[in-house]
Amino acid sequence: MSDPRLPDPRLPGPRLPGPRLPDPRMIPHWQRQPPTPAAPREPEPPPEEPVDDVVVRPFLLTGGRTRPVKDGLRVETILSALPAALSAPLRFEARRIVELCQRAMSVADVAVALRVPLGVARVLVADLVVEGYLHSAEQGELTIEMIERIRDRVRAL
Repeated sequence: MSDPRLPDPRLPGPRLPGPRLPDPRMIPHWQRQPPTPAAPREPEPPPEEPVDDVVVRPFLLTGGRTRPVKDGLRVETILSALPAALSAPLRFEARRIVELCQRAMSVADVAVALRVPLGVARVLVADLVVEGYLHSAEQGELTIEMIERIRDRVRAL
C-alpha cells in the first residue's frame, strides 16, 4: 500500500506535492454534470379552518374579570337553563351556555363544551345565574352518615 500523502507513480505529470487528481477510473464520472434539481414545489395552502375554531382570548369573553360575580360555584355544580332564557337577547357565549344547559350539566362540562378554561366558564356561568337565566343546584355538605356509607361501600369492594 502506498502512502496517501505521496503522489501516485501511475499518474502522468510532475511528482510534486500538492493536490492530487482523482483516480483515473473516476474521471468520466467526475466530469459529468450533476443533475439539475427539480423546481421547488409551492407549499400547499393550509386547510380552511371552520368558523367555530376562531381563537378568542379568554379575557375578552369575561370582560377582563377573573373572579365570578357569584361565589360558591364549584366544578361539579349542576346547571339548568330556565325556559325563558332561550328567548332572551344574549351574547354568543351566553347563548351557547343556555342552549347547552337545556339539559342538566355541570360547570366542568360547560367548560369542556365551550373549549374554554374552567375559570372562564365559571365567570360566564355566574353571570347567567345572577341574571336569572340559569339555575344552579347547590349541593350541600355531605352528612356524617353519608360519608360513613360511602366509606363502608368502598371497603366492601
